[in-house]
Amino acid sequence: MNLWDWSLRAWRAPGVEAACLDLQDAQGQNIPLLLWAAWTAATGRSLAADDIEAACDTARVWQDGVVLPLRGVRRALKIRIPDIDDEDREAVRTQVQAVELDIERRLLAALERISPAPSGPPQPVLPALVAVSRQWSPVTPRTALNLLAERLPA
Repeated sequence: MNLWDWSLRAWRAPGVEAACLDLQDAQGQNIPLLLWAAWTAATGRSLAADDIEAACDTARVWQDGVVLPLRGVRRALKIRIPDIDDEDREAVRTQVQAVELDIERRLLAALERISPAPSGPPQPVLPALVAVSRQWSPVTPRTALNLLAERLPA
């Protein structure tokens, strides 16, 4: 299963969305990057330090250059803005949200392209999540990653 399809399936699993959004908003983690890490483990791909570094570099370029600015616009459009019709504001917010999702799909595709080939059976997800999250932001509590790992489908 490709990374996009796996990520959609994972996102729909009970508790995954909430765990991911907490890791994003409270811990500053990059969700497509974490989903990539989980997918690599689930599909039997061993991650070397260079693989993780390359994935973090790719994710950071997308996040800093495109995702965060768009997310800021989308969040700004969430609240009522004087002199902007609510219907127009919501229509634009919906469009921005669709673009943000497309960007995340493209980031996942970029991460899949740089992924190592499967080299064995599926592996536990938590070690991959920990390795990638520590490269991204070393202060993420392991309990938050445990919560995500427990909710991801096998």
